[in-house]
Amino acid sequence: MDYKHTLNLPETDFPMRGMLPKREPGRVSEWQDKNLYQRLREERAGKPLFVLHDGPPYANGSIHIGHAVNKILKDIIVKSKNLAGYDAPYVPGWDCHGLPIEHKVETTHGKHLEPEKARALCREYAGAQIETQLADFVRLGIIGDWDHPYRTMDYANEAGEIRALADMVDAGYVFKGLKPVNWCFDCGSALAEAEVEYQDKKSDAIDVAFPVEDADKLAAAFGLDTLSKPAAVVIWTTTPWTIPANQALNVHPEFNYALVDVGERLLLLAEDLVESCLERFGKQGEIVATARGESLDLIRFRHPFYDRLSPVYLADYVEAEVGSTGIVHSAPAYGMDDFITCREHGMSFDEIESPVQGNGVYVDSLPFFGGQMIWKANSQIVEKLQEVGALMAHIPITHSYMHCWRHKTPVIYRATAQWFVGMDVAGKDGKTLRERALAGIEATHFTPAWGQARLHSMIANRPDWCISRQRNWGVPIPFFLHKQTGELHPRTVELMEDVAKQVESAGIDAWFRLDPAELLGAEAADFEKVTDTLDVWFDSGTTHRHVLRGSHPHGHESGPRADLYLEGSDQHRGWFHSSLLTGSAIDGHPPYRGLLTHGFTVDAQGRKMSKSMGNVVAPQEVMDKLGADILRLWVASTDYSGEMAVSDEILKRTADVYRRIRNTARFLLSNLNGFDPARDQVAFGDMLALDQWVVDRAMQLQQRIEKAYEEYRFLDVYQQVHGFCARELGGFYLDVIKDRQYTTQSDSLARRSAQTALYQVVEALARWVAPILSFTAEEIYEHIPGERGDSVLLETYYSGLGTLANDADMGRDFWEQVLEVKQAVNKCLEDARNAKVIKGSLAAEVTLFVDTQLKATLAKLGEELRFVMLTSEVRLAPLEQGGDAEATELQGLKVAVTASPHHKCERCWHHREDVGRHADYPDLCGRCVSNLPEGEGETRHYA
Repeated sequence: MDYKHTLNLPETDFPMRGMLPKREPGRVSEWQDKNLYQRLREERAGKPLFVLHDGPPYANGSIHIGHAVNKILKDIIVKSKNLAGYDAPYVPGWDCHGLPIEHKVETTHGKHLEPEKARALCREYAGAQIETQLADFVRLGIIGDWDHPYRTMDYANEAGEIRALADMVDAGYVFKGLKPVNWCFDCGSALAEAEVEYQDKKSDAIDVAFPVEDADKLAAAFGLDTLSKPAAVVIWTTTPWTIPANQALNVHPEFNYALVDVGERLLLLAEDLVESCLERFGKQGEIVATARGESLDLIRFRHPFYDRLSPVYLADYVEAEVGSTGIVHSAPAYGMDDFITCREHGMSFDEIESPVQGNGVYVDSLPFFGGQMIWKANSQIVEKLQEVGALMAHIPITHSYMHCWRHKTPVIYRATAQWFVGMDVAGKDGKTLRERALAGIEATHFTPAWGQARLHSMIANRPDWCISRQRNWGVPIPFFLHKQTGELHPRTVELMEDVAKQVESAGIDAWFRLDPAELLGAEAADFEKVTDTLDVWFDSGTTHRHVLRGSHPHGHESGPRADLYLEGSDQHRGWFHSSLLTGSAIDGHPPYRGLLTHGFTVDAQGRKMSKSMGNVVAPQEVMDKLGADILRLWVASTDYSGEMAVSDEILKRTADVYRRIRNTARFLLSNLNGFDPARDQVAFGDMLALDQWVVDRAMQLQQRIEKAYEEYRFLDVYQQVHGFCARELGGFYLDVIKDRQYTTQSDSLARRSAQTALYQVVEALARWVAPILSFTAEEIYEHIPGERGDSVLLETYYSGLGTLANDADMGRDFWEQVLEVKQAVNKCLEDARNAKVIKGSLAAEVTLFVDTQLKATLAKLGEELRFVMLTSEVRLAPLEQGGDAEATELQGLKVAVTASPHHKCERCWHHREDVGRHADYPDLCGRCVSNLPEGEGETRHYA
């Protein structure tokens, strides 16, 4: 007889296969149709505010896996905060100005465009790039104000940036000065530190002799009456092109230096390096005398081929590394340390030799090398040194050197007149910007914690911030300088507000078109308009001023301060850095309370991704093949504090975990058929003990998940949810309740109790995974029976979970011990199955030989112990009677497995003694007879 119709078999429309690439785009459209983001804002209005300020990606090129990681992490945080009941807005942004876009336009349309035409093309190009990137971000399931993002090229943002600069001018932090800055010849502009990368470069390493001018002073410094022969100091450098700009020499005051007789002359070298230097020079020599570096101060030497002198200046930054000479040649126009030292010794700006032009070519007036590109002139400078007898050694080397991150070409330090934000200039409150910023770092919460020391070190040691660039596509520095004095107009801050108002209505072209007379009247003839533009890090670094309290007023009552900034670890010297400085200058504190840093993506072998290596993982391809939820789950499953390994194989393993979670949800939903929560829920106190346990277990897990989300520990969320699905649910609870769920009467307490537990768990589960598996969580949510909201993303944590009392007879410790016993028994059953003793666990009877304590625990379950162990019979016996029974890892337990001698019930598949004893149902056990629709029904108490 077929008893299938008498069983409560699982049934659900929730599909086994996710078909994510096919289904997710439809879900995105549904969210857009529901205006989900705006609904969230309306429903969370008045709740505690949590603001994550978006660090703007650059509007150039398709998004890559790093973009996906960044945006997914942000989305997980924002959604988890909304889940926790916060009002957590998310306003995405884009960085739009700067050289990469300008370079792209130049490449496409030519370099000699009219500036206004070039800016128009840049704006058009950036807008098109944003549309492409936006579509991919939305496809990733990122929920935000996509209809109203902030773009640094929006007129209101450009005006806000000018106002931010005005605030900093008013505070006294902005000045004009001549200083060496990173300079790219291809860009024709200064570069920010974050725009510089290091690559290997071949260079000419040379040792150069500078003849002594003050021979008597040099002799005295070494305790000699006179020098016995000509003398020279020897420097070592890898930049021959800087020799024409040499103006000083540096020695360390605490090093010992030696005069070495090499035959034709005396050489001045660091004492510890004499041997290695002579070997490099191919000479033999003898130390004549030694002296401390401090005694060499201000002794003058002659330039090798120009008629000028180079005095010795003491400097602590001189190093005595093998390969060098312990003496540094100082070209103040091309080195920050050199510049500072020479300025401290009274060298004026006008006295600094700066023969290299912005295109990398020496000025025509430079003797011997005028009109030549510096890299090509290197060899000729070496030849000139050889010609004048100053070249001691010449060895080509390969070393790490600064390169432009866009053009991949070498850059130099070059002293130019630029606008700076002074780190050590005292503001109106008497505090320097450095002091303000360092205090702000101490008050900031860092995730991971090591970020604090890293950013502190960068701020403590950084030079003044060069904020000016010589480009077309950027927010202008709207200053008027007096033609005679070079001073800023006395009404600069007021005038900047006038300019900001014009930019607010017409964009940055308003400044470039502006006739100074419009603002200055008759004074215009005495002033000139600055044409420099602002560093793009100033663009993004000031967004807090106008985004958090401007066109998107999401600021706190305490001021424009976001709760969190989140970016890659490179942003300690980028956006985190510039935002810290501008916030500290404008508001006296950082624009953030917390910083979260994530690592970079690498392949499975830890290698950087590159197209040439063929190891690039494109997020678009992942979404097309596996789905965005797989990518989101991978992000959550990876420790973002370090490098994040990703590959096709890693993503496939992630997909396996996804299937575990999905199939668990499907089992929960399939066993809720016929369940109406409003009608059928069982009160927690009336539920069977095992059902109370799993609900309590879910409650404990929810508390851990809430804490993990709060602390941005998404890997913990992933592990906790996966572990719950695999161990407590899949490895225990769901197997145990199948018998009760399928075989008891459909409306029995035993079944409704289990369904109540399943319902509450899946309600909670859908919310737990919603910040990560947003598409799947929505699908789970809409398949849960009962009244539904419009989206799981509008929900907060499920509040219907009950908690076991600490003194419950079958409390947490009880069920943990039962679970350990079951795992031990499972192993013994598996061994018996492999030995062909049984075909399956329900064909088995087991005897558990237990100690007194374990017997007392297991005996509480009475006859229902067999349902927990998934066997047809369980007997308890004293441990000492175990004899040859299989020992287990669990102390106080041995297990004997035998095949049941009884027939199998065709309805529940248990082997029971009473099968065949019921005339009307000869193939059923007595329990199943009672569970038929016309029967009295089975009573369960525990499991």
